[in-house]
Amino acid sequence: MRKWILLSVASLITLVIDQVTKLWVINNLELYESIQPIPSLVPLFQITRSTNTGAAFGILPMAGNMFLVLAIIIIVVMLWYFRDTPNSSRLIPIAVGMVIGGAIGNVIDRIQYGHVVDFVHYQIPNIISNVSNLADHGIVFGVFLIIGENLWREYQEKKLAKTEPTPDNPTGRSTSVETTPSD
Repeated sequence: MRKWILLSVASLITLVIDQVTKLWVINNLELYESIQPIPSLVPLFQITRSTNTGAAFGILPMAGNMFLVLAIIIIVVMLWYFRDTPNSSRLIPIAVGMVIGGAIGNVIDRIQYGHVVDFVHYQIPNIISNVSNLADHGIVFGVFLIIGENLWREYQEKKLAKTEPTPDNPTGRSTSVETTPSD
């Protein structure tokens, strides 16, 4: 039950932060207008109101309806994956919640506006310029947390397997003998 509560809270927090920030941008900036909340970071970071009919970070802009359906499928798949997550998992409920909350935030935008509202503008002059939103960042960060926890769990399981008793080693202790060179 605890993991489902964590998932719900993480989803709700991600969704609310995403939708509140998008609403602020819509109410305070014209399309393509930029502001510089931290002048010393310009042009690396600024807030620029933009729209996106494609995937996260502006990928495939002509496939908007496909991404609406895909986002709904991702939500269902994440919930299916999550139900089999061990109760001992610490980050997975939060991570999956971030992915689901971000996906729901972008689905709401697509249904309400016909596009996703983007505003987080990162730019490295002559290399990259990207405008995204907090839902996209929640999705990406959530996926990284899922991968990180799964890798950590695999590492711990392998470590534990090395110390478990076996027929050849009933104590589970290391059987290697350390020797020191004699003079």
